[in-house]
Amino acid sequence: MVPTLHSILSCVEFYSSHPTPTTAWRLAVLMGANSRTYKFALGQALLEQARAGRAEVTLPELARPYALALATRAVAMPQAPASGELGQRDFLYIARQESEATLRDGHPTERLIDAATRTMPGMVMEKFHNLAGGTQLPTRFYEIRGRGPRRKVILTPAMLGLVGGDDGPALDGELEARWRIVESSFAAGVGRSLITEGVAVDLASGTVIDKLRRRSLAGVREALGGFQHNRCQICDELLAPDTAVAVDHVFPFSLMSRGVPLGWADLDLDSIWNLAPAHATCNGAKSNRPPTPEEVARLGQRNAAIMRSPHPLKRTLELTLQARGYAGRPYDWPLFLKHVLAA
Repeated sequence: MVPTLHSILSCVEFYSSHPTPTTAWRLAVLMGANSRTYKFALGQALLEQARAGRAEVTLPELARPYALALATRAVAMPQAPASGELGQRDFLYIARQESEATLRDGHPTERLIDAATRTMPGMVMEKFHNLAGGTQLPTRFYEIRGRGPRRKVILTPAMLGLVGGDDGPALDGELEARWRIVESSFAAGVGRSLITEGVAVDLASGTVIDKLRRRSLAGVREALGGFQHNRCQICDELLAPDTAVAVDHVFPFSLMSRGVPLGWADLDLDSIWNLAPAHATCNGAKSNRPPTPEEVARLGQRNAAIMRSPHPLKRTLELTLQARGYAGRPYDWPLFLKHVLAA
């Protein structure tokens, strides 16, 4: 189905455009609220178990990679907002206390595993399938059965099929990119900058960076690709893991050099709103031509999808819209892009 410029992408529409378990997974990882990073640790642990072909694991078995990831990352980056206070029974409080021993031994301590086993069912595992507005993901990826320490986690066929699908190899990179961006938004100083100013793109390295320290947060492909269903901005086909990928300027600089107006004289074409992963071959063949209506529509849908995610990618696009007099909401993108085209 060819998208229209006036399509407004809610979470439901994001799923409806590609109604697959992979899209449901991306709703959870890319568009869910993030007051902690527990969801990413759980997602990583689930992917690991699914790749091992394990349809059934005990809760402590799943808790091990979950706890190890959080304890390891908490040493370098915050896993919750820096302004928040952690209670003594908060899992992250325990993870910080156990991080030194965990890193020394290369595996989580028994206290840390016990804490993860105790807190996961009523916390992250209960919320993983939830979306804003009281709705739930259209696909379930696991079920918890039993009681107490003997509880088991059953990975659904959708979860097991996720890793073997065409998009399977991309999911780890997307999760890691989102995790790093959220961590940075929690960091004191850098986090405030990201939330107020958004992010920038270093085209030389192909990475998303924070504006304050110019530090790499994630690759452009990994950070943005999931919001366009890991498909090429130009041909709309899958960005396979063994295929070279380029960052496409949807509206190329050559239009300005030809004297073609682009809505606003000082429009920043190097910002996220105008950048999208594409096949290197498609990008090379496109060269300096203007985007087609279909490409513009895909860009609008992708940008609207990003704005359904929490800060700071969302903030970057809000600022782009607000600088041109728009309210800074997802459904402003058709009007914004129409203005660019009509200039």
